[in-house]
Amino acid sequence: MKRKGIKNLIIDFGGVLIDLDRSRCIENFKKLGLPNVEVMLDLYHQQDFFHNYEKGLISSDDFRNILREKIGKPVTDAQIDAAWNSFLLSIPEYKLDLLLRLRKDYLVYLLSNTNDLHWQWSLQHVFPYKTFRAEDYFEHIYLSFEMKMVKPDVEIFQKVLDDAGINPKETLFIDDSEANCRTAESLGISTYTPKACEDWSPLFK
Repeated sequence: MKRKGIKNLIIDFGGVLIDLDRSRCIENFKKLGLPNVEVMLDLYHQQDFFHNYEKGLISSDDFRNILREKIGKPVTDAQIDAAWNSFLLSIPEYKLDLLLRLRKDYLVYLLSNTNDLHWQWSLQHVFPYKTFRAEDYFEHIYLSFEMKMVKPDVEIFQKVLDDAGINPKETLFIDDSEANCRTAESLGISTYTPKACEDWSPLFK
């Protein structure tokens, strides 16, 4: 299971661990009356206030209020949260089992461009498994909205390397964005870019 020369794993969340449904999210926002949501909700680069929310520059209340203003009619927090969180599906149980096995051989880190509403929903709905919680799968969890940084900016990768005290030459980064992987490679990190819903566990067989 051990990859030669690799001691550390940095793993993305959306599209690598949790399956996503962008079209469902777009459709639910359209039902609420949000215009131009396809442009704002780009799969890899959140635009406009979505991007600011992922970077932690605005709060969840700010995010909801901006959406209400753009929609132009009364919608509740619950309606907005439901539409936004419909982007997220589930983490297959075999991937949760894999993370637990990988922790026996590697230092495993999570690095995700995400936001407070998505993360809180995930803590409640997708990480609990058997007796395990989110913090049990990782050495440390790095989240864009907490760090005020986003991938693919080089600063967020350097911050993780420095904070964790790990050698990039001994690190494998798994992310579904080629742009994110290119930045990681520029720092000497090995990368793998899985396809949507891919079972990437054979990397460790």
